[in-house]
Amino acid sequence: MLSLLHIENIALIESADISFDGGFNVLTGETGAGKSIVIDSISAVLGERTSRELIRTGAKSAVVNAVFTGSLPLKWLEDNGFPADSEELMLQREIQGDGRNACRVNGRPLTVAQLRELGRQLLNIHGQHDGQQLLDPDCHLGYLDSFGKTGVLLEDYRTAYHAMAKLRKKISELEMDEAERSRRVDTLEYQIKELERAELRAGEDEELDARKDLLRSSGKLMEALQEAQFALSGEDDSRGACDLISEAEGAVRSVTRLSPRLEELGEKLAALRCEADDAAEILRDFAGEFDFSPEELDRLESRLDVIYRLKKKYGPTVADMLDYLEQCKRELEQIQDADDTIQKLEKELDKARKDAQKRGEALTKARKKAADNLQKRVQEELRQLDMPKVQFVTDFAPCPGESGMDDTGMDQVHFLMSANLGEALKPIQKVASGGELARIMLALKNVLAEDDGIGSLVFDEVDTGVSGRAAQKVAEKMADVARNKQVLCVTHLPQIAAMADTHFSVKKGEKRGRTFTQVEHLDQDGRTDELARLIGGAEVTDVLRQSAAQLLEQAENYHKKKTASIKKT
Repeated sequence: MLSLLHIENIALIESADISFDGGFNVLTGETGAGKSIVIDSISAVLGERTSRELIRTGAKSAVVNAVFTGSLPLKWLEDNGFPADSEELMLQREIQGDGRNACRVNGRPLTVAQLRELGRQLLNIHGQHDGQQLLDPDCHLGYLDSFGKTGVLLEDYRTAYHAMAKLRKKISELEMDEAERSRRVDTLEYQIKELERAELRAGEDEELDARKDLLRSSGKLMEALQEAQFALSGEDDSRGACDLISEAEGAVRSVTRLSPRLEELGEKLAALRCEADDAAEILRDFAGEFDFSPEELDRLESRLDVIYRLKKKYGPTVADMLDYLEQCKRELEQIQDADDTIQKLEKELDKARKDAQKRGEALTKARKKAADNLQKRVQEELRQLDMPKVQFVTDFAPCPGESGMDDTGMDQVHFLMSANLGEALKPIQKVASGGELARIMLALKNVLAEDDGIGSLVFDEVDTGVSGRAAQKVAEKMADVARNKQVLCVTHLPQIAAMADTHFSVKKGEKRGRTFTQVEHLDQDGRTDELARLIGGAEVTDVLRQSAAQLLEQAENYHKKKTASIKKT
């Protein structure tokens, strides 16, 4: 569960530490006080998309820390190389003014993507926009697959479907009309002949460029070689370094008997003479091998011009052009053998289609079984939320198109409902009111969250449009969910706030010419005053406090009654 949240320089919050408890936690406050900032901070530290606009005006960066305790995703931590030997997990995200992020888990860095992946195993946030997803038929299949845990079957189906689609694409590429086929054959044959006629050799362009540079610098090269040869070997009227070193060696060796040190010097001069002789020999060989002629340079430049023109058509290097030549040959062979290839591929396609259909039917069967269970579970939840007459049905239709399949399977799934007894089932987006939609979403989220292994749920004003008796039922449902999971709820409804185990008040104030948001943990008297404000508005009277106290008493009685009922069972 989320035990501690530290917020620093996020929007109106300069610094806040919020210690959450297990069970049912609520945050209340005036509109605009900053409740959404707390949710945005939680979202940020879980790796969700955020913006540097969240940084408090005047601050260089913003920081959010979150400490989780209890059941932790140890396997994920181990698989990603993070120590999993602690009973606490601390996530940190720092948002810089230049848009950069620094993320850490237990002090060790990780990427935003990794933080998001880890965060989604720790806590789920359900916001007001979830109601819009419920209205979107394209999201209904995802809800059903999530409830039915059909991921393995869906992945098996997709593997078969993609194999079938790949074969279909290959056949489509080969199925061209005769005129198009003839044009393509002519093009390929021309390109193959042009490239083969050039007799290209891999690396040839680099070798030719190097030789051309050498030939263009031949004058400077020969001058340097001659100077070096003169310095080492000399001429008729002058002596070179080789002769002078040899003379020095002879002079020293003639007196080596006079000193042991001269023996060593003689050896060094002998080695130096050998090195000088070798260098002179290399110079003579290189000068002898270097054969320059203007005709060779012309031939090189002519060949490079041919290669340059081909590069503009077939690739940036000779190796690329040779690869393209092989591609052309393969494509030409495929076109010439297209009819036989298509026959072979069609047999493979028929087999792949049957395989995909078989896997798709298994997926559909699992989905329909899950849909029956989902309908029962959602309707039971709705009954507890004071909607006993509502019918909730998952409607199946085949996928449109020739094959009756797409990447998601063989099914189109829509949620239908009838809000009142005797009314026909219709798409949920056409009949659900705001309050009904909020309760249906809460019912669906509760059902999906039962076995997801995630220990904390956040509800961000999902009770919009709910009031009166329905609000009381929503409050009781959230309290029931909080018996097995930690629940954090932002609400404006006194019935929900009264049912909480832990109550926080979010207030906005001014200090030193700046606006600040503070989060305060409320005691019993503070809760009474806050509930009175929720009931009656800005002016809190004794009558409103009495109503608030009554709400708190009713909530306590509900908890006791529920606890006693659970003990009996």
